[in-house]
Amino acid sequence: MEESETSMEVRSLTVRLYPPHNRHSFLKPCLGVKLGLESKMSDHSVGCGEFLVLVPYTKKDRQPNKKTERPATSSIPGVKLGLESRISDHSVGSGEFLVLVPYTKKDRQQNKKTEIPATSSIPGVKLGLESKISDHSVGSGEFLVLVPYTKKDRQQNKKTETPASSSVPVGGSTLKEAETAWSDMMEDLSYLSSISRNENQNKVLLDETRYRDSDGHNCSVPMNCSSQVNRKRSIKDVKMEGHADELVLSILKSPSNDMDDEKAKIFVQVLASINCFTDPDSGNCMWEEANRNDNVSDPCSSGSDLCGCPTWLRRISNIFSFLNIYSASLQLQQGQVTYSSLKGALDRLCLFGFLAGVTDIEQLSLFCPKVVHIVDDDTMVKNFKDGINIFRNSTTKDEQSATKKGVTISNVLRSMKKREYAFRTSLLKLVKLLKRQNGNEFSKISLEDFITFVKQGGSGATGIDTKRAGSHAFAANCCDTNPMTPLEMVEHLRKGIGSDGQVVHIENITARNATYVEIPSALSESTVLALKNIGITRLYSHQAESIQASLAGKNVVVATLTSSGKSLCYNVPVLEVLSQNLSACALYLFPTKALAQDQLRSLLNMTNEFSADLRIGVYDGDTSQMDRKWLRDNARLLITNPDMLHVSILPCHRQFSRILSNLRFVVVDEAHSYKGAFGCHTALILRRLHRLCSHVYGSNPSFIFSTATSGNPVEHSKELSNLPTIELIQNDGSPSGSKLFMLWNPPLRLKKISKRIKTGIDDGSVDKHLIARRSSPILEVSCLFAEMIQHGLRCIAFCKTRKLCELVLCYTREILQETAPHLVDTICAYRAGYIAEDRRRIEHDFFNGRICGVAATNALELGIDVGHIDATLHLGFPGSIASLWQQAGRSGRRGNASLAIYVAFEGPLDQYFMKFPQKLFRGPIECCHIDARNRQVLEQHLAAAAFEHPLSLSDDEKYFGSGLESIIMALKNKGILSTDISRSASARIWSYIGLEKMPSSAISIRAIETERYKVIDIQKNELLEEIEESKAFFQVYEGANYMNQGKTYLVKELDVANRIAWCQRADLKYYTKTRDYTDVQVTGANFAYPARTSSLRLPRATAQAQSCRVTTTWFGFRKIWKKSNQVFDTVELSLPNYTYETQAVWIQVPQTIKTAVETLNYTFRGGLHAAGHALLNVVPMYIVCNSSDLASECVNPYDSRNVPERILLYDPHPGGTGISAQVQHIFSELLTAALELLASCCCSGDTGCPSCVQNISCHEYNEVLHKDAAIMIIKGVIEEEESYFKSISELS
Repeated sequence: MEESETSMEVRSLTVRLYPPHNRHSFLKPCLGVKLGLESKMSDHSVGCGEFLVLVPYTKKDRQPNKKTERPATSSIPGVKLGLESRISDHSVGSGEFLVLVPYTKKDRQQNKKTEIPATSSIPGVKLGLESKISDHSVGSGEFLVLVPYTKKDRQQNKKTETPASSSVPVGGSTLKEAETAWSDMMEDLSYLSSISRNENQNKVLLDETRYRDSDGHNCSVPMNCSSQVNRKRSIKDVKMEGHADELVLSILKSPSNDMDDEKAKIFVQVLASINCFTDPDSGNCMWEEANRNDNVSDPCSSGSDLCGCPTWLRRISNIFSFLNIYSASLQLQQGQVTYSSLKGALDRLCLFGFLAGVTDIEQLSLFCPKVVHIVDDDTMVKNFKDGINIFRNSTTKDEQSATKKGVTISNVLRSMKKREYAFRTSLLKLVKLLKRQNGNEFSKISLEDFITFVKQGGSGATGIDTKRAGSHAFAANCCDTNPMTPLEMVEHLRKGIGSDGQVVHIENITARNATYVEIPSALSESTVLALKNIGITRLYSHQAESIQASLAGKNVVVATLTSSGKSLCYNVPVLEVLSQNLSACALYLFPTKALAQDQLRSLLNMTNEFSADLRIGVYDGDTSQMDRKWLRDNARLLITNPDMLHVSILPCHRQFSRILSNLRFVVVDEAHSYKGAFGCHTALILRRLHRLCSHVYGSNPSFIFSTATSGNPVEHSKELSNLPTIELIQNDGSPSGSKLFMLWNPPLRLKKISKRIKTGIDDGSVDKHLIARRSSPILEVSCLFAEMIQHGLRCIAFCKTRKLCELVLCYTREILQETAPHLVDTICAYRAGYIAEDRRRIEHDFFNGRICGVAATNALELGIDVGHIDATLHLGFPGSIASLWQQAGRSGRRGNASLAIYVAFEGPLDQYFMKFPQKLFRGPIECCHIDARNRQVLEQHLAAAAFEHPLSLSDDEKYFGSGLESIIMALKNKGILSTDISRSASARIWSYIGLEKMPSSAISIRAIETERYKVIDIQKNELLEEIEESKAFFQVYEGANYMNQGKTYLVKELDVANRIAWCQRADLKYYTKTRDYTDVQVTGANFAYPARTSSLRLPRATAQAQSCRVTTTWFGFRKIWKKSNQVFDTVELSLPNYTYETQAVWIQVPQTIKTAVETLNYTFRGGLHAAGHALLNVVPMYIVCNSSDLASECVNPYDSRNVPERILLYDPHPGGTGISAQVQHIFSELLTAALELLASCCCSGDTGCPSCVQNISCHEYNEVLHKDAAIMIIKGVIEEEESYFKSISELS
């Protein structure tokens, strides 16, 4: 039933009963249709927000209608149901409906022999007076029963006090006859209320989940059993309860907020009647249930009226009952519970024997913070509108009167009941967990033991993760919010949610003291004043060294740790030069717009009292045309990015002549981000800049590079800038606090797997077996994230994808809603796709402390200043060790201690690092590689350079390399360049004559897609996000669960033509995942081994480099329950394919090799996958490239189609980067190197390790790998190559 409930839309229908004496005042202003006696409900549709009103008729109402004859039941066609008929036994056809016919005296006489079934004999859930049908799920075979009450039923319950008076809105006038009718009705219905004390409300506002015990079993007692329990309760107890109810009503009706002597006496009487802490489900003593052997005793068999509750448990019950009633009385008087009012009330009660203090009230908030919460002001109340809010300070009368308006006794009673149920359920759960921890020995437990247990979050309870591991339910999370240091947090996690052995390693990175030097005396007074303006009177040693080198005219690269103050290394020399030379200019390049804005804020803060006129501004895609013109004409310090330099500044350099003529510094921040294809493009853009400065404007700027994590900072900076010498600054003088780096491996859980197998006899047989799988790392990191926020540690949770960010945010908010609801709104997500305004707001709020935690992609990996960070969480390996350290470096600024936790996925790469931590902490940092001589990229930028200024072989070879002449001739043959052929070859000037108006606009330096899909909220008509075309079909297909800032939306329609996804806010209990596959189709020849003829020229390898088409196909999606991660529905999709053209290199694997692999029961698909990875791992030994520059065909674990018998590598960028063409000529050497790599690697297991067959860039997360099969395949291909070339040699 769970599956169908989620896949269909259910509207809530509430039936409201209004008292007859006040009925007309309710009905007169009501709009809608009033149904007569013969009206059909099927003729009317109930819209959203509409409801049915059942109005009891009085004698006065019947008189005007006495002429209206009720239709005889015999005249109504169809099947008439008897008293004991079941609706489920009859099918209601199209056009048929149910008719409820009121019985008359004549009808009853005819049926007087028919006994009405006792309500207690009907199994199922009985609804209370104010229960909502929508709060209950009607399963298959279940139905609703309407039971008419007779006078006999009322007589049995005549002693039960009716709550009618409490349900009547204050101030209503009554008619005697109507009052009598209403009283009879409420007396009848009160019996139903009394027998449903199991509070069978699946959706209580304060506790939205039916409680389960620590084993995850449903703890609700069956209805018939519960009735037996209640019937066994003594008449004395019933009378006492009725008396207590009257006393409670008298307290609530009291017109005064003050605790006078009379009210105090009534309070004491009420609290004296509460002599047992009963289970809210069964009605039994909680103590007896906790001590009962669950395998022996039946909860319905105990007939004892005695209570075994210890004194401290009864005391907790009494104190909560006092607070619940006291809060309700103040609520009716539009007052609020404050520390001072509580103290006064408790002091008064103390005179009459009730001994309790404010400290006891504070303990209640520890036991159940979702019911009792202590707040500072009204801004924290919105998450606790139905709980008890205790204000530390008194609020003004105006504030108090604004909090509650028009409160009725019935609403207050309902809130009291919900709070009591939620509190008792929560406490019962803790009691049972404590019982388990103590080995069922419960008699020696004291209140102090219980408080200690709760403060530790129930950490000692065995099996505490049983429910959390298999479902989306967070058992025994810590509810405390006391601040902790990173070191204290580590111990807290070990004893708490990490008690199942998740902590596999902790690396203690020791603190480092700062090395200070005095500010160089050569700096001007203005610069020194600017430093003092931001609180700096001394410099770190590396800062002073870098500043002096830059002022001496040297090119510098600063390679120190994250948060070491590198920005001062370039800001100080730039400000110094610009303050001394009023015409000098500087150009800052940042890889992202966010970094540019962050640096602008820092510079403005630093120079707000600067004497020189600097005129600083950001020039990027978000800059208005008016501001762009002002900046071109006036700016002296221009902040931009490589993209704008490429498409705007260099092609239109005449408009920037003032800046370029006086350019003294070029600053390249976060230089380690310029690698791979993006780095190759950036290197050629910087060469174009340097060329224009030299040839056209006569300037020679100095370069300052800053990088945090790189294995080759000098070589990389030289390749980027084409500079002959760069001075390295790497002796870090900044302080560094101690850092604890924890490796967290989710615990193993047994999971039942069902696999359909095909046999000759029965094709439908299912093989079921148990396997050990790790619990969800997403839930693990969410629990850790919540712990950090609860205990005051500012945190960033790094996730590899946008969707993971949203899921982590969503799950963490659910945890905080249970443990610390006032902190729910202090976390958010930060990722690409959000509109610029939202991202700037999040950055600002995070910096100012309004946000305490962020779930982010690597968008926050770079150095955006978001203030002090205490902890970082890392969901899965981010792709490189350098990136991991870059992310972890965001915490622990200014010498403070910090914490980093790497949470592993179940994939081979993550598990390898969990098994061998030293490979992570002792391994070398990866180098950054770029190839500025890539012919394909060089051709594009030479055309752009010729457009900016004609090319010269003699002058430009130093910028573009020795291959310049051949590329120029290739561009000439394509009709892009021309020259005056009358000149000598060395004197020729090559000018751009191509068809493109501005050739740089045709070059995508980041492979950024221009086509984007807009995601729009239907209800608000608000733009939520813009998604790239290649990612849109993974996120916003029709029926998808789209997430934005932790909120879930249902995608109602995907308008492919207009590129708009229309979505609607929805509370979905599942997430969706696409079913897709990616094919690489070679568009050239279909053979790998050419015909063996003697006329063939002998190549070095038979591998071919050809154009290819990469196509991603989406054919469906799965719906997966958040709670259990179980797939419950599969939906087909019809979406356009996403295709791009690129280049590939490949070699065929002979059929004989495939047969040999499969003979050994190895997976051929896994062998091809592993062989491709092995080649990728050895390519950097022969070609300068980055890990993202090449990709291999990766096997989708859910794709059962046959794979092509080949090893293929391709450029994963539209148009290609030329790497594949370079690989073709050395393919044989790569095969040999890959075989040596696999044979020499000592790892065991089919999946290998990151040193051999695992690849950090695998988009299938290194699934379906087989190392031994890869060895066979590569060895077989090498032998086939040797055989082929040997036969060629013999023929020749």
